[in-house]
Amino acid sequence: MELDPVKDAFDRVIKKQKVSSSKCQEIVQKIEEEIAQVLSRIQSEENSASPLDYNSVLSSLHLRLKTLDLVTQLEGAQKELNAAASKYAKLLEKSFNPEISRAYRNVDFDTHQVNQIIASHFYREGLFDIGDCFVDEASEPEALARKSTFLELFQIMEAMRSWDLEPAISWATKHREKLMENDSSIELELHRLQFVEILQKKSRDEALKYARSVFTPFAEKHFSEIQKLMACLLWAGKLDSSPYTELLSSVHWDKLADELKRQFCNLMGQSYDSPLSVTVSAGIQALPTLLKLMNVLSGKEQEWQTMKQLPVPMDLCTEFQFHSVFVCPVSRDQATEENPPMLLTCGHVLCKQSITKLSKNNNTRPFKCPYCPSEVEAGQCKQLFF
Repeated sequence: MELDPVKDAFDRVIKKQKVSSSKCQEIVQKIEEEIAQVLSRIQSEENSASPLDYNSVLSSLHLRLKTLDLVTQLEGAQKELNAAASKYAKLLEKSFNPEISRAYRNVDFDTHQVNQIIASHFYREGLFDIGDCFVDEASEPEALARKSTFLELFQIMEAMRSWDLEPAISWATKHREKLMENDSSIELELHRLQFVEILQKKSRDEALKYARSVFTPFAEKHFSEIQKLMACLLWAGKLDSSPYTELLSSVHWDKLADELKRQFCNLMGQSYDSPLSVTVSAGIQALPTLLKLMNVLSGKEQEWQTMKQLPVPMDLCTEFQFHSVFVCPVSRDQATEENPPMLLTCGHVLCKQSITKLSKNNNTRPFKCPYCPSEVEAGQCKQLFF
């Protein structure tokens, strides 16, 4: 969403507000000066022989203020402020309150699957009471199967926030084989943090005893790292003034907590990020393009509702791109299940529909590859799977 126009409009309101405030203070000060002059005149003539005509003095003050036309000056600055504020409000409404229902398309939703995703999101975020309530109201008892797993993850993360690594180490030890298959060294990293904590807060002997009990299975692949940790024994109790002070950084805890969550979700067969959060974020990013497209197709609602593929590409950030996308270099169309990418015998790749057009729908009729001198037959092309 383009926010520069909103920012510019806001800056104009601020500028006009400052001008109006300054003008108001200037006018009030001017009125005070005029009144002070009149009061000074009254005080100076109180002891004179001739009585002072107060009505005449007040009339003179009123005429003086009317001549200065202060109200008109104040109204001018206020009108400019009101105009800028009104335009800003309209721009906000236009930018942040569009009629998003116009971008809706008739898509067949699997209600059961959507409910599962919502329930998993609540459990993933540690909102177990809300998740239970949703599961009960949506009548999705199957979603409860994931609660215990996410509850275990939540308890591990909460323990790590309290500088307690025992639950995390127990989980990593239990799943050691699977973690090693994923080439993850998270168990060693957890033991390293625990070793550093013992060395810093307890005794050298306790740290050495802990190292002997846990580091042996990792010696073959991580010998140099374990050597570095053994050298830390020389700095027991004063590691903060040693060459290894970076081991005390809290950054290691944050990174390890993030990696543990990633590995935990991976072993569960779940994505690291909540599918619901990713879907909503991607939808928000795509919504402005969808609304513009709907404006272009106004009056063609039936076409909008029935089209299987959008007529324009949806450019999303790389964080929302999970699968490789092939675009045919001839037709510029993205590959689909009906129009898959095909490998030519020369090694180039085109979409099936482009090959059909080039071969004039004849599997045995040779046609020239658009990118090299080779001649290819459609029947010899093979479908590619990304």
